[in-house]
Amino acid sequence: MVYLYLHGFASSPQSSKARYLKQCMQASQIDLQVLDLNRGDFSTLTLTRQLHQVATALPAAPTAVTLIGSSFGGLTATWVAQQQPQIQRLILLAPAFQFLTHWLPKLGEAKLQQWQSEQYLQVYHYSKQQYLPLSYDFVTDLRKYDDNQLQRPLPTLILHGKHDEVIPIQASRDFAAQHPWVQLIELDSDHSLGNVLLNIWQQTCTFCQLCGSIDGP
Repeated sequence: MVYLYLHGFASSPQSSKARYLKQCMQASQIDLQVLDLNRGDFSTLTLTRQLHQVATALPAAPTAVTLIGSSFGGLTATWVAQQQPQIQRLILLAPAFQFLTHWLPKLGEAKLQQWQSEQYLQVYHYSKQQYLPLSYDFVTDLRKYDDNQLQRPLPTLILHGKHDEVIPIQASRDFAAQHPWVQLIELDSDHSLGNVLLNIWQQTCTFCQLCGSIDGP
């Protein structure tokens, strides 16, 4: 089994969750590959681009793959699993289902119209710790994807904070209710899940039937 980690929107392979889980996996003698979905150019980011990037990073068939995705990386992971039969298991951390529904209203109508007319919006990139331009293609591309089409039944674990201020936990509740193969665990945390990293690792061990230490690195 190959394990791949997909970081979130405006994040990087150096995110706290990615680094923590990689250390935990290493302690259990498992190699967790963390992809850089920025690909050196955040401004041209789209879901389609990420899907192509992950597809090219998959090992040669018939190797089975577990995808771990955080936030927008969780949405990406679910779409990859829909398209790639190699994906046999999903672990989704506060997945960004209904992303545009939750994100665009926070921008406001005036800013959204300005983005559409000027084609680029300055978005804060948490890893770079600066504002970077993002093409409006991100929105037009994402509108092509309907979460209702995510219907491939495979073992899926969702870990979502009950106090998530970015992607409301109701998005994961709705997804789990509509997909009986999904296990949803609600955590006492926000979108970062920073205070429940050990719990995430323990749930990952149980879900993946890993035999290593569940005490963390």
